[in-house]
Amino acid sequence: MNKTSKLALLPIMLSFFCMGFVDLVGTAADSMKTEFNLTNTEKGILPMLVFLWFLIFSVPTGMLMNKIGRKKTVLLSLLVTLMALVLSLVGGSSLPVMYVALSLLGIGNALMQTSLNPLVSVVTGGKNLASTLTFGQFVKAIASFSAPLIAAWGASSNIFGLSWHVLFAIFLAFGIVATALLALTPIEEEPVEGRPSTFVECVRLLGVPMVLLSFVGIMCHVGIDVGVNAHAPSILLERVGAAGETTDNFKYATSIYFAFRTLGCLTGAYILSRFSLRNFFVVSVVMMALAMVGLGIGQNEWTIWIALALVGYGNSNIFSMCFATALESMPEKKNEVSGLMIMGLVGGALFPFIMGIMSDAMGQAGAVIVMAIGVIYLFTYIRNLKKRVMS
Repeated sequence: MNKTSKLALLPIMLSFFCMGFVDLVGTAADSMKTEFNLTNTEKGILPMLVFLWFLIFSVPTGMLMNKIGRKKTVLLSLLVTLMALVLSLVGGSSLPVMYVALSLLGIGNALMQTSLNPLVSVVTGGKNLASTLTFGQFVKAIASFSAPLIAAWGASSNIFGLSWHVLFAIFLAFGIVATALLALTPIEEEPVEGRPSTFVECVRLLGVPMVLLSFVGIMCHVGIDVGVNAHAPSILLERVGAAGETTDNFKYATSIYFAFRTLGCLTGAYILSRFSLRNFFVVSVVMMALAMVGLGIGQNEWTIWIALALVGYGNSNIFSMCFATALESMPEKKNEVSGLMIMGLVGGALFPFIMGIMSDAMGQAGAVIVMAIGVIYLFTYIRNLKKRVMS
């Protein structure tokens, strides 16, 4: 990489950190449930407000990148994200305002998920791309891991009278720095050749079996990810009992999940470079299955902590393995397949909504059943994987 490219890595990595802001929706949903006295079904709508936009904006973002460039598209995504955080701070006491803020957070993240990875390829010049992207996912995971910790700290300390809303203030500061540094960093982009994918072209690819299977696999991965994020504290609260309601332990439940997901992101690239994708996928899904058992029937704190650790590590590399398998199945249609796989993040909208309905009907075991169905699907996906090592 040249000097400019090396300097560009700092704002790029800060942008990956901002990409992780989307995972605060689980923490926000749990806190908003208490603050606004929401039912589990109403709580399930909150992640839907964030992740539904991936279905709508993924392909149009590819078209936008061809017109204004990757850097400007990432900057636009950061600005939309900043708007969401500002709204959350100034209007956090209003449920309608929070609906708008979470929607903007989802729109900004959909723009960012689609445009930031291609920008990395420009900055690296194609060298060390895989390792740079993996490190970027690790940085993103740090934001995901820190969100519930910051919210719990804010709730217990009532910093500046913001309570858990201090999370938005801290993330806003990081977002402003990332936006300013990226805007000031010169990045030369080559003209994009060809035309962007269309919705019709992407949808047609669902007729290809491996693309469809991978698309559903990514929906399950993200659905489980957001589902655990949103329901882990509620599961602990329901199982441990009323005696635990006076402690803040429940608010740290999602941090256990994200800590092990962060560890999985950090170690996954190394493991996949030395062991077959299929074998690692099997181990990952078995860990998730054991976690579902623990979350479903566990009656003490340690059982649920262990289950959260297992599902965190097990789910950490499912996206990359499904994504790589889909691309390998149609290498001549990488742009179209990439856009379709990003659209699969809409699973983060569908799973939590259904989980909310099920948990209102039969307690948190209902939410776990929905996630377990996703894990069962991932078991069926295994037979389509080849025994190969990812380069």
